[in-house]
Parts: sequence; structure tokens; C-alpha cells
Amino acid sequence: MFKPFVASNSKMAEFTLRAVVLGIFLGLIFGIGNAYLGLKVGTTVSASIPAAVLSMTILRTFFRSPTILENNLVQTIASVGEGLAAGVIFTVPALFILGEAPSIWRIFLLSSLGGILGVLFMIPMRRYIIVKEHGILPFPEGTACAEILKSSEGGRSKALMAFTGIVSGALYKICTGALNLWREAPSWIITPFQKTAFSIDATPALLGVGYIIGPRIASYLLAGGALGWWVLIPLIKMFDLSMDVIYPGSIPVAQMTADDIWSNYIRYIGAGTVAIGGLLSLTNIAPLIWKTFHTSIRELFQAAKNSRLERVDKDISLKWLILGSIAIILTLWLSPGMPMNLVTILLLVILGFFFVAVTSLTVGIVGSTSNPVSGMTITTLLITCLIFVGLGWTERLYLISALTMAIVACVAICMAGTTSQDLKTGYILGATPRSQQIAEIIGVLLPALAISGTMFLLHKAYGFGTPELPAPQGTMMALIAKGVIAGNIPFTLVFIGVVIGALLKLLGIPILPVALGLYLPLSLSTPVFIGGLVGAFVKHRSKNKEVYQRGVLTSSGLVAGDACMGVILALLTVVGWLSPDAAPKLPDGISLGVFLLLAAGLGWLTLRPPQSLMKTGD
Repeated sequence: MFKPFVASNSKMAEFTLRAVVLGIFLGLIFGIGNAYLGLKVGTTVSASIPAAVLSMTILRTFFRSPTILENNLVQTIASVGEGLAAGVIFTVPALFILGEAPSIWRIFLLSSLGGILGVLFMIPMRRYIIVKEHGILPFPEGTACAEILKSSEGGRSKALMAFTGIVSGALYKICTGALNLWREAPSWIITPFQKTAFSIDATPALLGVGYIIGPRIASYLLAGGALGWWVLIPLIKMFDLSMDVIYPGSIPVAQMTADDIWSNYIRYIGAGTVAIGGLLSLTNIAPLIWKTFHTSIRELFQAAKNSRLERVDKDISLKWLILGSIAIILTLWLSPGMPMNLVTILLLVILGFFFVAVTSLTVGIVGSTSNPVSGMTITTLLITCLIFVGLGWTERLYLISALTMAIVACVAICMAGTTSQDLKTGYILGATPRSQQIAEIIGVLLPALAISGTMFLLHKAYGFGTPELPAPQGTMMALIAKGVIAGNIPFTLVFIGVVIGALLKLLGIPILPVALGLYLPLSLSTPVFIGGLVGAFVKHRSKNKEVYQRGVLTSSGLVAGDACMGVILALLTVVGWLSPDAAPKLPDGISLGVFLLLAAGLGWLTLRPPQSLMKTGD
């Protein structure tokens, strides 16, 4: 029988003011950083492990006798920012792109209520997914985070590795975004190859992402980009030299650049591949979904009848689960100006609860990084739009209603995935589930407000759907919703993407990483691949998992430093202190060279960290 690290009858400080305040502060940092990163590359990075390391260091440095359960509560709250950011950046840009920019208050309301709904909907799942299936569902991030918290050795040196990454990422961003020493995203046209392009968004954040997700996923991502940019685009250019305009393009293919072809054709193919990848992921776990629903609801009602539960088995009560869910649903339905009718609300409850169960299972199987949240949200949006079309609701009002519902559903799905990882960490450590659930609800509010402001700031500075901020999932949501409602989706291109996804499945290749590479600009896949190569080199030179983990912490710092400085520079751009169109002072070759030096530095620092970083008196 499983025994947690801290016994259930142990009386240890857990839900303390210092833990809550520190968790909220770290949640703000990781929320803003992941919002910027997700709008740029379409993915976020887990905040749990970096937050756990920083928590241990900060609490041990400035406070007396912090406990392991306090550190766990800090990372639990801090991870909320990442979950919220993912849900918001995947969906909210769609409204901006369609010319229906929501207010900061509207974004805050939708994201905070969706986040709380995700936490509440996850409560019935915990007893089965976290407890009953312990040892069967691995929960990679949650388990890794628990192991880090259990081992306090090297905590301060690990934090210094993360801090080194933060400083490096921020300084690099200043050189490109403020001083304009070199171009952030250089590109070169390959004239003999049908004028297609090689491009690289040479930023520390993407280098860090590549290292974190590993060489395997990074290679799949580049493979998707190469398929789109170095296979499909040259073929389209070579076989259509006429002056005919091919829908959905607005100019002849012969006059298009590689970027034009990607924007008008390749993105729809990528959307089809992403959609089939998400659907196949759901069908693979359908038996587990049914078992989860049946067992979790039964266990919840049995627990409600038994008030004498051990500390490690106490959830938020069924009464508050039901009352809280009803209050959120009524608020979304009755709030003035909220474009959701009763049918939309019912779909939100049914689909939201279903996909909360799905995402709780998928993160337990494949982890948060590979969790197909966008595929689940696209499925939710497609079902809603098709029902609206079947009811004859094809006016613009219903398009906005469907997207608004998708925002709440996506945030709930992302938060459920984050919550399940945190609850697994807590289960291993012996934390109180109710304390973690209440902490996550508290941790929703400030990050939701900060992310809402960040969205407005970044849109005003750069605009969503632009090369600076592609907002890939948000753009896809807008395309799909508008196309289904209006009936003008280029189904041939989408079906080609579906066929590509099916072929990948037959070959045993993961669909979603390749699909994301196919859908994203090539400039985002190439730096991620280089980060993956650095990770592969580190694994080759050292078989010690601790060594590779040092690189994960430094890479997390690169992501945080680059992203947070990017938000600061966006603010300076909005107020007119910086020009977004300033020309770089050095040629593009220097940009690539400096980025490769940064990659080499990441590998060197991971394998041969200076003694000053390792000897910290731990």
C-alpha cells in the first residue's frame, strides 16, 4: 500500500501566508512569461519544477524552517499562471483577429471563471485518476516535481542555474529588442528552390523550449515545418505558374511569396492535421474516460457520506463543488453583454466536464507538454459551431458566442491538466488535497488580471496573427469558427491535412508535434530544433539525470527572462519609447552566430557549470 512522504497524521505547516504570497508572485511571472511565449510559438512550458526550485531557495533564504508542504503549496499556486496563460492565448486572440476585441474586464472574467471551473470539475476525478491509478498513470511532471521537493540537496545551486538563465534571456532580449544590435528573426530566400525560405526566430525562449521538450519532439516539430516549407510550398510554386487566383488566396500563386503560400494554403493543411491528431488522441483513451466518469462520481458520493476522512484524502466538499459550479454558470449566462445563450451554456457544461476528464487522463499518460489541449478545444468549437449551423444560427453573434464559450472551456481544460499534475505531486508528498484546491482557486485571480492586461498590451504593440506574434492556435480558432459558420472552409486543404495525419498514425509517428510544425512558421521550428540538439548532446555526454535537469532549469530561466523582458519592451513600444520598425545595426549572419553561441553556452553551462554556481553552502 502506498505511503506518502509526509504521514497523514503528521501536523506540519502547509497553508501559510508566506507560501500563498510567494506562490501568487511566481504565478504572475510564469503566467506573463507563458502568455508571451504561447502567442509567439504556440506552446507553454511547465512552471511546476522551476517554481519548486525557486520556492525552496527563497523560503530557506529568507524564512526559518520552511516545510516541504509549504514548498509544494507554492509550486501549486505558481503553476496556475501557466495553466491560465495556455487557456487564454489559445483562444482569446481569435476574438481580436475577428475584430471583436474583448475588454480587459471581459478577459479577466472569462479566464478566472474558467480557471475556477476547471479546478472544481477536476475534484470528482481525483480519487480515481490520482489515487486508484497510482503506479499506472505516470504523471511525469507531477512525479518529477515531487522528487525535486523531496530532495533538498543542491536547491540553492539549482536556483542559481535558473537565475543565470533569466539574466541571460533578459540581456539577449535587450540587445535585440531595445538596442537593435541584430535582427531577432533573420531569414534567407533560397532562390534556386522555388524561392522558398530558411528562417529562424533566434530567441532564448525558443532555445529553452527546445531543450525542455527534448530532441525527439523538437525533431518532429522541425519535420512538420520542413514538410510545409521545403516540400509543399516549392511544389505549389512549381506546379502553378498561371495567373489564376486559387481560393482562399486573393492573388495568383505565381505572385506569392513563400509566406503568402503558407498563410493562404499551408495553414489550412496544418489545421486538418491538428484536428485529426486531437480526435485520434481522444479515441485512444475512450475506455479510460468512461471508467473515470463512472468510478469518480461513485467515489465522490461515497466520500460525501463519510466525514471522517484522513487529512490526505480530504477534498473540497461536494456541496461547494455543486454550488460553485452553478454560481459560475449563472454568472456566465446572466452577466450583461455576455454573448452566450442557454444552449451555449449547456454545451459548455457538457463538453467542458467531458474534456476536463480527458485532459486529466492525458496529462497522466503523456504529461503536460504533449497534452493535446488545442485539439480538444478545436473539437469543442467544431461541435458547437456545427450545432449552431444545424439550428440555423449563422449570424455573426453566434460566431462570437461559440468563441466565447471556447475560451471558458479551454481555460477549464488547461487548469484541469495543471491541477491534476499538482494533485499528483501532493499525493506523493502527503499534502492535503483541499488545501491545494483552495490555493489554486486563490491563485487564479491575480494572474488572470495580469494576463488580461498583457494580452491588450501585446496586441496593441504587435497585433495578433502577425509575424511578431503569430498566435497560432487563436488564428486557427478564428479560421475554423468563421469557416464553419459561413460555410466557406477550403475543405480540400483541410482534408489533405487529415490524410497526412492519418499517414503519420499508420507510421507510428506522433501526429500533434508534426502538425504543429506544419501549422507554425518555419522560423519557430528551427530554433526549437537547435535547443533539442543541445539537449541531445547533453544526454550523449552525460548519463546523469541531474546534469540534464540543470539544463532544464537554465532553459526555464531563458524562457522566463526572454518572455518577461519582451513584455516590458512591448510596454515601452506602446508608450513610444521604442520603435518596432528600427533597423538592426549588424547583418543577419551575426544574428545566427550569436544565437548559436548562446546554444553552445547552454550546453557548456549544463555540462560544466562554474564552481561558483555549485558551491553555495547547501
